[in-house]
Amino acid sequence: MTRWFVCFAMIFALGGAAVAQEPPAPGASPRIDAIRKAGVLRVGVLANAPWLVENTSGAGDHWSGPAWLLATEYAKLLKVRLEPVLVSHETKIPVLAANQVDLSITALAETPERVKVVDFVIYSNTSVCLFGLASNPKFAAAKTVDDLNKPDITIAYFVGAAEEGWVKQRFPLAKLRGVTNSGATAPLEDVMAHRADAAPINRIPYVAMARKVKGLAALPRENNCQDSTEKAQPVGLALDKNQPVFLDWLRAVEKTIQPQLAADEQRVATTLQ
Repeated sequence: MTRWFVCFAMIFALGGAAVAQEPPAPGASPRIDAIRKAGVLRVGVLANAPWLVENTSGAGDHWSGPAWLLATEYAKLLKVRLEPVLVSHETKIPVLAANQVDLSITALAETPERVKVVDFVIYSNTSVCLFGLASNPKFAAAKTVDDLNKPDITIAYFVGAAEEGWVKQRFPLAKLRGVTNSGATAPLEDVMAHRADAAPINRIPYVAMARKVKGLAALPRENNCQDSTEKAQPVGLALDKNQPVFLDWLRAVEKTIQPQLAADEQRVATTLQ
């Protein structure tokens, strides 16, 4: 009896996932009805690796990455053509209210200000790693990010960068070294010259930097710091407000292919230069 119940539950769950992918019936969502009538799903695009990558070589697909993968799945299920619409940093959100696109798929961080005007389908996040020299005894002795919050640890950060306020709040006991940003991704020179024991960097560019610069280590150590929750912020695509049926369907589809999206993000991250 128990085995039969478990099998039934598994079948029901799988069936539920399949049903969740089916677009709402005609009349349930004005937006979906309009997309079907036009035969096109319009998506705002602006390169933002590793989530949305533009290929300008002229060979192969023009767009790729998990954001494009998700948009492609939406278009496939709606049985329409996917049409990219170039946007800028200034227009990537206003184009939604102006009905110039159905979705803005350039990777957007979810912020309190943005959720007032758009809804999000979250499929990833951005967060911070702390990196240092693996040969540095102080950094090597740290097992967690918390272990860097000590008076004998010096942490460098770029003055005016997004991490400045966070560093000051996160490490009140450490010695903080503010440096001028010369265009680099992170204060690597200060770490290499032993002027600092650690420095913050976004988890995505850390992968490429660690591949180029040998001898670096990062905290959190697990999965090359890609699972960090430090200064974490949800990332996703956006749609205009007041479209509950459309929003629920978009989120349901995202859940069914989340493993594929995560794998594609990891693929892109490992190829970044």
